[in-house]
Amino acid sequence: MTMPEEDTRTVRALRALENADVSVRLKAALAVGTTPDPRFVGKLVERCAVEPEFYVREMLTWALTRHPSSTTVPGLVDELGSERAQARSQALHTLSKIGDRQAWPAITRALLTDADDEVARSAWRAAVVLVPDGEETGLAGVLVTQLGRGERETRLSLSRALIALGEVITPALRGATADADPRVRQHAIATEQLWRDPDAGFESAVEEAKRTVALGTSGEEG
Repeated sequence: MTMPEEDTRTVRALRALENADVSVRLKAALAVGTTPDPRFVGKLVERCAVEPEFYVREMLTWALTRHPSSTTVPGLVDELGSERAQARSQALHTLSKIGDRQAWPAITRALLTDADDEVARSAWRAAVVLVPDGEETGLAGVLVTQLGRGERETRLSLSRALIALGEVITPALRGATADADPRVRQHAIATEQLWRDPDAGFESAVEEAKRTVALGTSGEEG
C-alpha cells in the first residue's frame, strides 16, 4: 500500500532530524518548527537530549515553542528525571522559553542544586521565569545556597537569576554576606552590588567584593 504523501514527508522530516550532516538536521528542525505538527513533538524532545550541536539544539527548542504547550510541556517535564544531564538541561531551557507556569512544580530543589553546572544554570533561568507570584522569596532562599559555586559563567548566571527576582533577594543576600566561606561572601556582595548598580558590570562587582571581603567589611559598609 502506498503511503500518503503527507505521511511520507513526516517520515522524511523525522529521519532528517537524525541525519549525520549537521546542516540537514538544522534545516529539518527549522522545517518542523515552520509547520508545527504534534506528531513531531516526541522526536523533538528526544533529539534535544542527544543533539551534539548547540545551534541545532536551539532550533529544536524553537521548534518546540511553536507547538501548543499542552503537547510539549508533559514530555519536557518527563525529561527532568532523566539520568542524562543534557536531557535535563535542554528540557529546562525549553520550558523557560515556553514559559508555561504549569511546569513550575517540576522545578525541584534537586534541579536547582543539580551537581551538573549546566543543569543547575538552566534550572535557575527556568525558575525565575516560571515562579508563581508570592513564591519568589522561597526560590531566593534556595538560590542563595548556591552562592560561591563554580566558575565565572556559573556565578554570573546565579547572580542574574537572583537579581531577576527583585527586592525579595535582599534579606537572603544580606545573610550570605556574613557566610563563613569567603567565596560565598564575595559572590553575595558582588550580586548585591549588581542589584544596586546594574551598569557596574560583573567583573567590577567581583573585584570590589574581593576587596570588601579582604578588608573584613560587609557589603553595606563597602
